[in-house]
Amino acid sequence: MMKEHTRVKMTQMNYDTARPAAENPLKVEDISLRDGHQSLFATRGRTEDMIPVAERMDEIGFWAVEVWGGATFDTMHRFLGEDPWQRLRTLKRYFKNTPFSMLLRGQNLVGYRNYADDVAKLFVKKTVDNGLEIFRTFDALNDYRNFETVVPVIKECGAHFQGCICYTLTEPRLGGEVYNLDYYIKKAKELEDMGADSICVKDMAGLMAPYDAFALVSALKEHVKPLIHLHSHFTSGMSAMTHLKAVEAGVDIIDTCLTPYAYRTSHAALEPLVMTLLGTSRDTGFDIKALADINEILEKEVMPKYKHLLDDTKVSLIDINVLLHQTPGGMLSNLVNQLREMDSLDKIDQVYKELPRVRKELGQVPLVTPTSQIVGTQTVNNVLFDTKEERYKMVSGQVKDLCYGLYGKTSVPIDKEVQKKALKGYPRGEEPISCRPAQVLEPELEKARAEIGDLAADDEDLLLYALFPVTGKKYLKQKYGREQVPDSLKPITLEDVKKQDALIKKAKAGELVEKPAFEKTENTRVFTVFVEGEAFEVGVEEQGGSPVITHAGPAGASPSVPPQPASGARELKSASPAAPAQPADLSPDVKPAPAPAAADTKGTPIKAPMPGMVIKYEKKVGDTVDEGETIVVIEAMKMENALPAPVAGVVAAIHFDTGDSVAKDDVLAVISPA
Repeated sequence: MMKEHTRVKMTQMNYDTARPAAENPLKVEDISLRDGHQSLFATRGRTEDMIPVAERMDEIGFWAVEVWGGATFDTMHRFLGEDPWQRLRTLKRYFKNTPFSMLLRGQNLVGYRNYADDVAKLFVKKTVDNGLEIFRTFDALNDYRNFETVVPVIKECGAHFQGCICYTLTEPRLGGEVYNLDYYIKKAKELEDMGADSICVKDMAGLMAPYDAFALVSALKEHVKPLIHLHSHFTSGMSAMTHLKAVEAGVDIIDTCLTPYAYRTSHAALEPLVMTLLGTSRDTGFDIKALADINEILEKEVMPKYKHLLDDTKVSLIDINVLLHQTPGGMLSNLVNQLREMDSLDKIDQVYKELPRVRKELGQVPLVTPTSQIVGTQTVNNVLFDTKEERYKMVSGQVKDLCYGLYGKTSVPIDKEVQKKALKGYPRGEEPISCRPAQVLEPELEKARAEIGDLAADDEDLLLYALFPVTGKKYLKQKYGREQVPDSLKPITLEDVKKQDALIKKAKAGELVEKPAFEKTENTRVFTVFVEGEAFEVGVEEQGGSPVITHAGPAGASPSVPPQPASGARELKSASPAAPAQPADLSPDVKPAPAPAAADTKGTPIKAPMPGMVIKYEKKVGDTVDEGETIVVIEAMKMENALPAPVAGVVAAIHFDTGDSVAKDDVLAVISPA
């Protein structure tokens, strides 16, 4: 059962009189160790950087700490080389009093599609076994049929079931024909009927206005009995005010982050709220000095390792445009990165214009994982590939699944023409379903067990593979020593950060300019390197096959040498002084090399229309194919795109393997005449 938490004792806090206990203290869930770093630096927080503050956080008196779920499961094994299950077990040794919370995507679990019931049931059981006590459970469509499998298991395991309502709008403020007060009250009653121990209003884009929060919380407190919990991102700048009005309306629990992990697309900071409520009937009872000590550790020992992942291109802490396009911060960064990688960032305004239209055509879905990625990726596809004659020219696999009903029932019907086009030739059938989505899914565990074999040492490994077959298998090979762990997955140290800072300081001061050890020849090539928004020119010359830096200085100050293509920046990274490697998905300037044999095979090439990862080839070399048959499936922005044969013929060549990263226009396969 979930532990009753012991609140910290009264403290003097440098005040003359003791701080009296509040009549109705506000409960607080800290989400720094999950949603905080997910929002600010792409979920790249490592377990080793949570340990220094874990015991101190455990003493604060949080109602719960969120440490798992959301994107952590995916990111940890894919980009950090960490076992997600081990994080739970490790942190549990330090948090002895505070319950652990996770974000569970209903039947999606921690992935981007609905998984079969057998996978869902085992996942919940093993999560409890590994130390999880509170399941914050949501569905992107607010279709609670997708809770019917996981909730009974949560209850059987004695854990806390927190049901979520994804908050979204069709109007600038609460109201309209779809997402109005009646809608949210109805959804809350559905969750209460399912046995929810608490109900969370999940405002993932920071759209909730303060007075709307007061009205909504007041109505929920009147109509349902479970605890009411508010989760509202800071993106628009309103959430601190929204929190205060929610507190006035009687909200039971608020989500906040410690200051170093707060603001921007994350959440409002805890410390100002603690001081605001000091001495009131809702006083948290938290020791502000203890919080300050935690912040100092994070600022000095942890955050410097992640500053290269923070978005420092904007001065403002808020993005008021989110109130116009309703795009959550994580989704927005994905869109920007995808367009940048395709040399199409100039089309971002077209994407913003198209996005509301796509969202409406796909059933006015709330924009939260995975529907935010589904809508966002399809919007990018429409902007880049549609013609005047044809819309939805490239439809992602997940849009097809949504139109079929595999994600559930949308708030308003999907546009009939879009649905018809998406389901043309769809393997499961061209008529959408109306039943609970998982009812049409075959059991998956035994098939996964047979495929992964002895590479999975336990049920946790099996689940990792079942949820993420391509990247999960790759991680398990690295975990058990069958493949080498790439340097890009290894952590950096504070010493690495100091060296990098020193190098940047020298570059800015022009002190990297040294007398060349070799005579400059016509082979010298100049590359432009961007450091913290400033441009520097670096001369590189081939000497015996190894690039040698011959000069470096501010852009415009180097010797005149014909400029080289921008792709040269990739080559420079291997020749420059050691710097912390960035994850592949956050380094749009670093693209995988094209397959060297691509030009050697005659025939019609199938090129990658966007950067991504090869999920699978549906055909092999020598197979005869008809025009339009799927040859390869690639993943981009976590969504799958099936690439068809442009002509009939025979598969003459395949240039990549499953799991390989590919750049735009890489030749994935070649079709020769039959």
